[in-house]
Amino acid sequence: MEIILKEDVVNLGYKNDIVTVKSGYGRNYLIPSGKAVIASPSAKKMLAEDLKQRAHKLEKIRKDAEELAAKLEGVTLTIATKVSNSGTVFGSVGSIQIAEGLAKKGFDIDRRNIAVKDAVKAVGAYKALVKLHKEISVEVPFEVVAD
Repeated sequence: MEIILKEDVVNLGYKNDIVTVKSGYGRNYLIPSGKAVIASPSAKKMLAEDLKQRAHKLEKIRKDAEELAAKLEGVTLTIATKVSNSGTVFGSVGSIQIAEGLAKKGFDIDRRNIAVKDAVKAVGAYKALVKLHKEISVEVPFEVVAD
């Protein structure tokens, strides 16, 4: 079944995307929760008209994301955490700690837009992927050190 997303859905698509999903997922979860509508011909026409009117605003959002990406290029984070004698982190370092580190440097980025490939459970250097726009993402290097 084809649906039009009303908001960003993780691992599915972004707002105003037309995607194909299984009918149970669409009818039982996405549509009742207000995250999507059925992609009827009239809904597609309304979407096309809205996108035409919003093209200018979307270009500004994209330019802002590109500027933020340029600022994030040179940023490196150092995250201090409690570690054992062998260098193993108690718990793990995830997107929340990275978002807090970026906030201390003056970047307000939602933790859901930060992805760390593997669980960080040891002291060392790693990289996190920050998604700023559906087409723009930046790799931010960070280092985990003993507190």
